[in-house]
Amino acid sequence: MTKEWQELTKLTGSRPVMITKVKLDDGIAIEGDFELPPLARLSAEDQVFVAAFVRCHGSIKQMETYFGVSYPTIKNRLNRIGSQLEFVEIEAEPERTEILDSLERGEISVEDALKKLQEDKSDE
Repeated sequence: MTKEWQELTKLTGSRPVMITKVKLDDGIAIEGDFELPPLARLSAEDQVFVAAFVRCHGSIKQMETYFGVSYPTIKNRLNRIGSQLEFVEIEAEPERTEILDSLERGEISVEDALKKLQEDKSDE
């Protein structure tokens, strides 16, 4: 009987999980100690949130509509989830990020954003 991943996540809660056996469809089984990949270590609710974010092509505006919450709520949740995913460390320049966030919120036009990004680049 196949168990859904979400059911396993519910059963284990937030406790660490170690996979000891993997069975392929053709009957081959591999035994050993395997850690879950970082995304699979997230709660089922956070996994759904990440999947929705990918399906929305990273649009926070679409996420606001989909989940019925505000921009800061989406950003806070993304930051919380991101802090749990240690496999990639990317440090965006704060100025650049702020410009892009302002553009996404509709606070500045595309032309203004491009101008500010060019100014930022020439300051380097």
